[in-house]
Amino acid sequence: MAEQALKISSMKGKCSPEEWQRRVDLAACYRLVQLYGMSDMIANHISTNVPGEEGAFLINAYGMMYEEITASSLIKVDLSGKVLSKPDFGSLDYGVNKAGYVIHSAIHAARHDVACVIHIHSWPTMAVSALECGLLPITQTAMRFLKIGYHDYVGVVLNEEEKESLVRDLGDSEALILRNHGAITVGKSIGEAFNWMHRLELACRSQLAAMACNTPLSKVSQQVLDETWNNYQPGTRRPYGLMEWPALLRKLDRIDPSYRD
Repeated sequence: MAEQALKISSMKGKCSPEEWQRRVDLAACYRLVQLYGMSDMIANHISTNVPGEEGAFLINAYGMMYEEITASSLIKVDLSGKVLSKPDFGSLDYGVNKAGYVIHSAIHAARHDVACVIHIHSWPTMAVSALECGLLPITQTAMRFLKIGYHDYVGVVLNEEEKESLVRDLGDSEALILRNHGAITVGKSIGEAFNWMHRLELACRSQLAAMACNTPLSKVSQQVLDETWNNYQPGTRRPYGLMEWPALLRKLDRIDPSYRD
């Protein structure tokens, strides 16, 4: 009979308490991306930096579904791609997705304010990424992304030379649409990055639904757009994810607390 779950030894006693907490939160983020319908089987990646270890970050093992990722299953790598630590996956011997390493190492190296990077290929973000108009500020949620960045498609992100343009197109913003590809969000915490991605995906869904009605879209004046965008900025509100992250963890604990293993 096939194994129903991977048996991975706990990493809790093999890392600092701060790293373990970060592992738990990152595993939770993977489960939440799955729960909210934004995963793509074993593809895509979410990463977080490791407290107290400059240049080190945690990322998923390439081959695991998001719904089975745990705190102990995450792989720790440095900015050069060297594996610093990983659990024993037995004969599966999972490693890190090359495109994941290129994208995440580029952003972690350039943006020291970023603790978490999320990259997805959900159907709404892929659909909007293929539209010449990009994301339109036609809903309040979308107005939060008034100054979102765009990165032109040049193929699967395997070439390290693409790091420079990727970082340049992201700039100092929290969200980036990868043309003909998908989306990236970043945050000063894992909860913040998830909040940005959840809202970006919702904005994309809303736009596609409105455009499918084949009727003129209601436009908002530039002044109101700018004022609304400003209301979403750090200087005018509390950090994103601060309030809902504990509630999201409670939600996961009710459904399946194994992400904490």
